[in-house]
Amino acid sequence: MEALHLTILFFLSLTLAHSLSSNCDLPSQGPTLRVYHVSSPCSPFRPKNALSWEESVLQMQADDKTRLVYLTSLAVGRSFVPIASGRQIIQSPTYIVKVNIGTPAQSMLMALDTSTDMALIPSVGCVGCTSVMYDSAKSQSFSSLACGADQCKQVQTTSCLGTTCSLNMTYGGSTIAANLATDNVTLATDSVVGYSFGSIKNVAGGSFPPQGVLGLGRGPLSFVSQSKTLYKSTFSYCLPSFKSSNFSGTLRLGPIAQPIKINYTPLLVNPRRTSLYYVNLLGIKVGSKVVNIPPSALAFNPNTGGGTIIDSGTVFTRLIDGAYTAVRDEFRRRMGKAVVSSLGGFDTCYTVPITKQIPSMTFMFPGLNMSLPQDNFLIHSSSGSTTCLAMSSSPALNVIANMQQQNHRVLFDIPNSRLGISREICS
Repeated sequence: MEALHLTILFFLSLTLAHSLSSNCDLPSQGPTLRVYHVSSPCSPFRPKNALSWEESVLQMQADDKTRLVYLTSLAVGRSFVPIASGRQIIQSPTYIVKVNIGTPAQSMLMALDTSTDMALIPSVGCVGCTSVMYDSAKSQSFSSLACGADQCKQVQTTSCLGTTCSLNMTYGGSTIAANLATDNVTLATDSVVGYSFGSIKNVAGGSFPPQGVLGLGRGPLSFVSQSKTLYKSTFSYCLPSFKSSNFSGTLRLGPIAQPIKINYTPLLVNPRRTSLYYVNLLGIKVGSKVVNIPPSALAFNPNTGGGTIIDSGTVFTRLIDGAYTAVRDEFRRRMGKAVVSSLGGFDTCYTVPITKQIPSMTFMFPGLNMSLPQDNFLIHSSSGSTTCLAMSSSPALNVIANMQQQNHRVLFDIPNSRLGISREICS
């Protein structure tokens, strides 16, 4: 049964070693895909110079702020923005996955993104690309897509210069120009023949992942949709703890071998952006108290894109202002007289030991409660001198981020329009 699982290696730490682990070259097993954190010892994109804990936290906050703007634009249907010049807004993906593309195979480390559909792959000749690039001339199975192709009609931002279907789009703070194409994409031993993707020709701005994105959204050109014959539009993942510097999680594709004992909540559909995974967040409990949050802060609104999404690419959970303020104030009240300080975008930090006062926290959805261990909502400095509530406010969209998802199995069952969550230790 384990052979049907996608085993993922995550190596995540705020102070990563620069030497590569011997586990980096472990072979895949069956339909298995190896995944590495973008800053792990196995990643060529790890920082050249080690950052301090404070520098790392501030960098992640900056990355999240950019992603929040991106997600909010998706939610309200503004997915197309004309190409801009020189916007150096940095967005860093949280996890990257090894994908083999073409015949013979070319390996790329692509970011997994549940809020993006189309795969976007930097290609040889790309202007502004900074890493390994896919070379279509070396693939026997590559094919360009013409303007009349069905895939071209499924992308709103396409145009035709000559006969090739082209597109302009944004990702975070980057603007991208690409041609639509197809090639074989292999995750471990399972191959999707004739996979449609954007072959990137130009990138402006610094927020696009160096070797591209593999979208796990619900749109017609996402990996979930294009592989539905193989995996029945069903997948789950378990993200490991940020504390460990060398650990693994698992990504499972397909309905087989998914957990049986798991609680579900309905997935909601925003007609203006059907790709995002919306859920109905009913409330948040801090300690034994259900926080008094204005209903409008949690309400799903298909007209504005408001509501709550589950997202794999945002690090720290964001709550609409009214919801965040209520949760933060109740958390502070439970912490007693401990003096509050701030760090960057975090406004609820403590520089004294607070272990005894820390309340529990639970996200409440129809059909399930997601209880968060302290490691899922508190971030600690490497020296242990500072502890912060790892959440912040958002102007228009609630985002349940990957830190809050860590050590949980999150199951996306699209055919049955439901999301499952259960506690699972995968660190």
